[in-house]
Amino acid sequence: MTRTGSMATFGSAVVPVAASRQARLAASASVVGLRRINGLLPPNRVGIAAGRGLIAGVMAAFGPVLPGTRVTPVRSGAVRGEWVRAAGVAQGDRAIYYIHGSGYVVCSARTHRGLASRLSKITGLPVFLIDYRLAPEHRFPAAADDVEAGYRWLLDNGYRAQDLVIGGDSAGGHLALDLLLQNLRGEIAQPAGVFMYSPVMDLTLTLAEVRDRKLADPMAPAPVGRRLIELYTEGQQQDSPRLRLTIPDGATLPPLLVQSSAGEMLADDARHLHAMATAAGVSCELELWPGRIHVFQALPLLVPEAADALRRTRQFIHAALEQARLQAKAS
Repeated sequence: MTRTGSMATFGSAVVPVAASRQARLAASASVVGLRRINGLLPPNRVGIAAGRGLIAGVMAAFGPVLPGTRVTPVRSGAVRGEWVRAAGVAQGDRAIYYIHGSGYVVCSARTHRGLASRLSKITGLPVFLIDYRLAPEHRFPAAADDVEAGYRWLLDNGYRAQDLVIGGDSAGGHLALDLLLQNLRGEIAQPAGVFMYSPVMDLTLTLAEVRDRKLADPMAPAPVGRRLIELYTEGQQQDSPRLRLTIPDGATLPPLLVQSSAGEMLADDARHLHAMATAAGVSCELELWPGRIHVFQALPLLVPEAADALRRTRQFIHAALEQARLQAKAS
């Protein structure tokens, strides 16, 4: 199912026909500012450090952590991360496992703590943020291995797969799908559902570059994104099965929700994922929200539509958990 600016209603969440004035202004300002700065940063230690600081500042300014949020660091063997619980949210036996984006290079659990706090508040669930190793210090498959280890850690610590929902944005979407395919190969129980914000699927960014040429993406030029990803994939073949992900026909995967800005350069990646999933028989809903900001859900003070997108995510999460509960009860 695809919903593109169609006024489709999900409870209280609506995919609007057009982006808000604030979102349009934010995109225009970003093209002049953030895109230009990102385009000038060199792909070396100094440039990477500057990029990490820049994105951390943007996330903190426009998606701050909610007051009263409790953060509990996790250090267990190879697993690094943190539990994020909004005020009043108990640990409980259900949880969200969240995989942040970054082009495998830039972000961290800390940069996404604000988004995690909002997901926790709106769903009433604790969020485990995996703090996977970043490139260029750690290349493929470090991030994917850490994400897999985090999921196994949750299962080993009392969480049933049917009580977990996975979320991820940008590169985190790619890592989330890789985890599902690894579970499939290893016959590991799958989570109840997976939601993705602006997932990158084509790590060569060929799809993104075509779109970026037609309409400049507000966040960064496609070649900049490609250079970041190559810091992670250096030395690997582009058609490696864990980099060029393919969902096999008839794959037993959980339902997917994919949200992307319709005007961002990764919109076609979202479309590609939706087409690939549905062709394989996997339930996948694609929502293309009007606007151009990448992972706008994490920037509610910049893009007002983030609130409705998170409400839609809440509905998907609770429906997926209930469906998994009923299926487990019937089996």
